[in-house]
Amino acid sequence: QVQLVESGGGLAQPGGSLRLSCTASGFTGGISVLTMSWYRQAPGLKRELVATHTKFGHAVNYPRYVQGRITISRDNANNTVYLRMNNLKPEETAVYFCNASEDASTYWGQGSQVTVSS
Repeated sequence: QVQLVESGGGLAQPGGSLRLSCTASGFTGGISVLTMSWYRQAPGLKRELVATHTKFGHAVNYPRYVQGRITISRDNANNTVYLRMNNLKPEETAVYFCNASEDASTYWGQGSQVTVSS
């Protein structure tokens, strides 16, 4: 049974930082064969793609306003992908979801709440 488990969410002050982790299990070959992404969904809004780390080692951030503040990385040996977020803004309060994809298959974690507030 494949599973993605997020951790590291919580309350952060505006301008603060958080690092989210997503640990995968049950995938044949581990996450090294998967494209890993982070999405977020704020209340009343659609889920949006935040960052992707391809199985080829390419990291891409979406949308433009997160570039320079958000870094996605992976540790294939420990089947974990990270999302480091700096200079957080209140409008980035959302549930953050880990996503793994391979060919036509896609998998989701349960989500981790991030609240940015003073």
